[in-house]
Amino acid sequence: MFERKFQRIATNGIKLNTVVEGEGPLVILLHGFPQCAFLWRHQIDPIIQAGFRVAVPDQRGYGSSDAPIDVATYNIRELANDAAGIATALDEESFIVIGHDWGAVVAWHTALLHEQTCKAVMALSVPYSRNPNPDNWINPPGLKGQFWYMRYFQDAGVAETHLEADIKLTLRAAFYALSAEAPDGTWMAQVRHPDEMHLLDVLPTPSALPSWLSSGEFEYYVQFFEYCGFSGPINWYRNIAQMNTVTPELNNKQVAQPSAFLAGSRDPVLQYGAGTDMVETMKPHLADLRFATVVEGAGHWVQNERPDEVTHEILRFLELVR
Repeated sequence: MFERKFQRIATNGIKLNTVVEGEGPLVILLHGFPQCAFLWRHQIDPIIQAGFRVAVPDQRGYGSSDAPIDVATYNIRELANDAAGIATALDEESFIVIGHDWGAVVAWHTALLHEQTCKAVMALSVPYSRNPNPDNWINPPGLKGQFWYMRYFQDAGVAETHLEADIKLTLRAAFYALSAEAPDGTWMAQVRHPDEMHLLDVLPTPSALPSWLSSGEFEYYVQFFEYCGFSGPINWYRNIAQMNTVTPELNNKQVAQPSAFLAGSRDPVLQYGAGTDMVETMKPHLADLRFATVVEGAGHWVQNERPDEVTHEILRFLELVR
């Protein structure tokens, strides 16, 4: 199903289970939640064939990669240092980073914190932003007393207990609700429920897998999260409020490197701006934005839902910055 060459890469004081293949300039691909290196299964070979070396980690807290006990070690500076350290471990002087979802957040911060080695950055799904009060992501104004998944994730042991009780149900619900095959508003409809509810109480349970996800692919994810659980991945959310505190030097700093952005037009993340155009809002913070592509009709899992279009855009960016 995913017969790739994994290595245990020592980076930033931990070890990450990482696919390392190909020859040429290094491209680091970063997944988000709840995902893993398998997210990039449609893009790895085309990138290698285009003359690049790829490094695709299961990130901190995921799979058999190291999962520190201390919640604070999942802060954005450590996650960015993990990514940049992969290049150092592979004896590469520079790298290009591409991330999706939480991996996009890490990719933006890797570019900002490692300007000397990160020569270009591309993000999928999550536009660059630096909220002056990141606690607003956890406790959005106007949602007091209503369920919001980031707030639900804050208390240690609560969300993971619910989500791990039936991992198949958890993944089926998450993959469906954030994809274009769910009706508009399915993911955001969670805010219409009382705060004391759980994520699986507010998401629909689809009767079948999305058309872009085979039963074998789904089983790979199930076995992956049965092995590692959700505590490590959810710890990323438990550091959102400290995001600016641990990176004070980034206040008012632009991303200087060549950059690109891609998202599906039906990605619920683009609705997080409370009526603002998040793509347009992002642009002043990027000094060298080469393009911003919106894939019409695609949802959050854009590189799986529309693999050919996404691969084309990634290769276009890589050729611009090679």
